[in-house]
Amino acid sequence: MSAVRTVLGDVPPGELGVCDAHDHLFFGSPRLPGQELRSVAAARAELVAFREQGGGAVVQWTPYGLGRRAADLPPLSRETGVHVVAATGLHQAAHYDEDTLAGLRGRLADVFVSELTEGIGASGVRAGLVKVAGGFHVLDAHARWTMTAAAEAHHATGVTVAVHLELGTGALDVLDLLCGELGVPPQRVVLGHLNRSPDLVVHRQAAESGCYLAFDGPSHTHHATDWRMPDAVRALADAGFGDRLLLGADTTTAAARSVGGGPGMPYLLRRVRPRLVHAVGEDLVGRILTENPGRAFAVEWR
Repeated sequence: MSAVRTVLGDVPPGELGVCDAHDHLFFGSPRLPGQELRSVAAARAELVAFREQGGGAVVQWTPYGLGRRAADLPPLSRETGVHVVAATGLHQAAHYDEDTLAGLRGRLADVFVSELTEGIGASGVRAGLVKVAGGFHVLDAHARWTMTAAAEAHHATGVTVAVHLELGTGALDVLDLLCGELGVPPQRVVLGHLNRSPDLVVHRQAAESGCYLAFDGPSHTHHATDWRMPDAVRALADAGFGDRLLLGADTTTAAARSVGGGPGMPYLLRRVRPRLVHAVGEDLVGRILTENPGRAFAVEWR
C-alpha cells in the first residue's frame, strides 16, 4: 500500500490535505549568509499561518548538511497539526565544504537509504523523499554523482526523487539521466522550479515523460513566477497534464517568511491559489494542491 512518509510516520496520501509541495522550515547555506532559517519559533509561527489559510501538509526539501533540524520537525508537526515530510539528498556542490563532500564519497547512496529507512542522525526521523540538484543548463560531475546515488536509493526503497532545476533549466537532461540511464520511473521524479524558466515547449516535453512538474517559489518576484505561471499551468492543463502539476512556496530565507514580513508559506494559498483558480478553475487547483502531491510523494516503501 502506498504511503507518504511524514516525520510522524507513514500516512495514506489522502490524509495530506492541502499541500505545499516544496518548502523549507529550516535551511542554511554559505551561499545565503545571514538569512538562515534556524528559529523553531518562527517555523512554528509559519506553520500556524499556513494552517490558518487551510494548509494541511508541507514537504521540506532541505537535504543533508543544510540545517534540517530533523529532531525539531515532529513536535512542530504535532503542535500545529500540519503534516511535514523531511528530505534526504544533496544540493549543489557550492552549498558544502570540501570535507563534507569528501566524507560522502563512496557511501552517498547508503546515507540516503539509511535516512529514508532508519532515520536522520540520532533523531529517528525518517526522510520521505530524496532531493538533488542540477546546474544552470548542465549536469556537472557533482550532479551526476548525486543523481546516481538518488537513483540507487529509489531502487532500494521506491522513494520519489525531487530535483532542484537551477533557474528552471536542464529539465530534459535530468530526465535523460534519471529515467533514461538510471532507470527511475518518471512518475517517481519531481522537477522543481519550472516557473523560473517559462518555456512552454520544454514543460510539455517534460510532462509527456510522466514526471511531476513543480511550480514553486512564488515569493521570488525577480523570477518569472506569479505573472507567467498561470499561463504555463493553463497550457499544461489544456494539454491534459493537470494531474502532473505541483505547487510550492520554497521559502529559503528568513526575510521571505510571512512572520518576518515576507510572503512565505501562506502566500501560496492567499494569493497564488486564487490567481490559478481564475486561470484554470477551482476544481483543478484543488486537485493540484491535494491529490497530486499525494500521488507524487506516496511510495510503496521497500
